[in-house]
Amino acid sequence: MCGSWSWDPRRVCGFGRAGPNASSDSLVSDAVSLRVRSGILEQTGATAAVLQSDTMDHYRTFHMLERLLHAPPKLLHQLIFQIPPSRQALLIERYYAFDEAFVREVLGKKLSKGTKKDLDDISTKTGITLKSCRRQFDNFKRVFKVVEEMRGSLVDNIQQHFLLSDRLARDYAAIVFFANNRFETGKKKLQYLSFGDFAFCAELMIQNWTLGAVDSQVADMDVDLDKEFLQDLKELKMLVADKDLLDLHKSLVCTALRGKLGVFSEMEANFKNLSRGLVNVAAKLTHNKDVRDLFVDLVEKFVEPCRSDHWPLNDVRLFLNQYSASVHSLDGFRHQALWDRYMGTLRGCLLRLYHD
Repeated sequence: MCGSWSWDPRRVCGFGRAGPNASSDSLVSDAVSLRVRSGILEQTGATAAVLQSDTMDHYRTFHMLERLLHAPPKLLHQLIFQIPPSRQALLIERYYAFDEAFVREVLGKKLSKGTKKDLDDISTKTGITLKSCRRQFDNFKRVFKVVEEMRGSLVDNIQQHFLLSDRLARDYAAIVFFANNRFETGKKKLQYLSFGDFAFCAELMIQNWTLGAVDSQVADMDVDLDKEFLQDLKELKMLVADKDLLDLHKSLVCTALRGKLGVFSEMEANFKNLSRGLVNVAAKLTHNKDVRDLFVDLVEKFVEPCRSDHWPLNDVRLFLNQYSASVHSLDGFRHQALWDRYMGTLRGCLLRLYHD
């Protein structure tokens, strides 16, 4: 026989690119071919017919199990299938795994029927089978619907209700956060950014810019941006509207960085434009469209100008650190806590976005 007869999700191909489907003969044939190439017949002495039957059994079992995977705690508490805990965890993790190429196509879009209609095109573009695209999309939508209005940590809620690993739960938290706030990620100038780049920024924003950052008892705490915080950001406008403050800020930054930056002359010449860009992004976040265009604006207003002047990443880091810190020395500025909450997150995001 084909090795151990305890049920093994690794024998059911399609969790990643193909997606499981018990009725598909082609998927079973693909799975059998993969197992043959792995050397299973030589290892076990089984015949091709036994391997075919064994693989088909796994697909039938999975077909019965799939409804339990829609609410993973049910899988743990069912008594029909004798699956070791380690295999249960593997099954859940693989079922909710996703392809980066797929998530980049839907990240920030509404998880609705309209987006689902685009899955044919996404499948053609990415080379990921339509079945897998549908499974991944349905998983995103299912998780979103369960956790979108829950109190408490978004990551903790996802782990509690879907039993995902910490890393996968954090990825799903980013997907939920982007879907809720509808951030634009599909523009051509953003195509160089990976899902990991966006997920990193999402985690910073959840920690610092959401309602949950200031009040752990509100609903939607890690999903919705703090509207009061976004309104208050208009106060930062004085950093560039007040000429004396702008000149003093530039002087403090230039004095601190003279001799430390390879692109000092470029920084000195472009300081006011860069500062206006960063502050104006903040001041516009009161409007939903500008919230959606946050990453477009950051790339246009900061990443592209610095990249065109060939700033090394370390110079970008030194500049942002000093640019942020110098505001504390501006006697006429009274919104230091607001500035720190804004720039602490923005600095981390910009450093992550600044690459080829």
